Parts: sequence; structure tokens; C-alpha cells
Amino acid sequence: MMRKSVPAADPDAYVDVLTGWRRACVEMLRAAVIREKALEERIKWGHLVYFANGPVLLIRAEESRVLLGFWRGQRLREIEPRLKPGGKYEMATLELHEGEAIKPAVATRLAREAVALNRTAGDPTKVVKAGAGRKVGKAKKRVLAQKVR
Repeated sequence: MMRKSVPAADPDAYVDVLTGWRRACVEMLRAAVIREKALEERIKWGHLVYFANGPVLLIRAEESRVLLGFWRGQRLREIEPRLKPGGKYEMATLELHEGEAIKPAVATRLAREAVALNRTAGDPTKVVKAGAGRKVGKAKKRVLAQKVR
């Protein structure tokens, strides 16, 4: 069960309140992904989110797990098959529990590839919204065409 809490003021404060294996895991993931220099690290939605031409990845520490999630992560499953697809924006998430890990080099490679996807395909949140808008537009045209008949 998730408890409501006040979001951290900045990424360092987010990590500072963590303890034990979750802190070690988040510190390792954070160090690995920020090797990709194009990423901008922020607190968004109460956890660490990294941006480069839109959101790229997130790190979220929960009570019994740490999540490493990627917008467009479904395209990264060849690099890390444990990424589980789900949600909008081709999201995929790696769920880590105590005693589980990902190699730092793999996390860095995932971050690098995710940034490249945003560079070539654009902001995933805007691309999906634009696509959805076109579908609604076509549906409205069909309705209007039927009314004219």
C-alpha cells in the first residue's frame, strides 16, 4: 500500500530519505543513467524522472521494490528482457526487489538508447497525443459526413 508523502525538493533529497538496499539500488541506477549526459534529472510525479526531448526514464523507490521505467521501453527489451510492457507511451518497467540487480553498464546502455529514441522519434507524450487527435478528427469527419446525407 502506497502512503501519501510530500515530494522531495530535489533529486538529492529524494535519495537522502531512502535506506538500506533501496538507497543502494537507487544510487547505483542514478549514477548509471546520468552517464548519459543529455539527460536532465528532476523530481516529477514524486520520483526521479529524466528528460531529453520529453520524458525518457524514471526511477521510483517503493516500500518493497525499486522501479526503473522507460517511455518507449518496449523497444528496449532486446537489451533488458526483464522490462515488462504496460501503460501508455510504449512504457516498460524493470521491477527490482531486494537481492535483485541490473548491471550498471546495462542501465547506462538503456538510458543511452532511450535518449536516442527520443532524439529520432520526438517527445513520446506529444507523439501519442498528436496521433490520438488525428483519430478523433477522422471520427468527427465521419459523423459530420453522415449528418450531411
